[in-house]
Amino acid sequence: MKIYTKTGDAGETGLFGGRRLSKSDPRVEAYGDVDEVNAHLGWAGTLLGHLPLEGTIRRIQSDLFTLGADLATAPDASAAAAAKAVRIGAADVQSLEVLIDGWDKDLKPLKNFILPGGSPGAAALQVCRAVCRRAERSVVRLAAAEVVNPMAIVYLNRLSDLLFVLARWVNSRDSIDEPLWTAPRS
Repeated sequence: MKIYTKTGDAGETGLFGGRRLSKSDPRVEAYGDVDEVNAHLGWAGTLLGHLPLEGTIRRIQSDLFTLGADLATAPDASAAAAAKAVRIGAADVQSLEVLIDGWDKDLKPLKNFILPGGSPGAAALQVCRAVCRRAERSVVRLAAAEVVNPMAIVYLNRLSDLLFVLARWVNSRDSIDEPLWTAPRS
């Protein structure tokens, strides 16, 4: 299989099922933003190799591939393509909730807003969280115009919560104080 196909040279790409769209189409933007979260997670994982997060990060990355494929299968895809489509589902969201509860259980309760930062690994997870929120906004925009699996939005919402908790956990594990936001004085 060649890496370059030249089929996208005119600014279009193909969805599962064969339909072609502009690379600036909201559907392509949405799964592109999901891909960006995945790439940032891979980078964060390289910074966090000293911690027991690899399994969690790889699991999320696999889910994000599924979510990208879900978004790349348009609602008008052929019956054959729709039958082969992989979808993010309620069980995937529930798995994130279990992870959130597990990683959060030993953290101090939040009493202040915190700023992204701390250790390099925690800061990278905060970047992942922010990019995940952007992906969520892209999927919400897409869902306003076309049919989208509603679990896609729920999954991204929950994932951003998990990434926030993981960033806090990394700072706690590395004994780094969380940078606190201080409200401006009037």
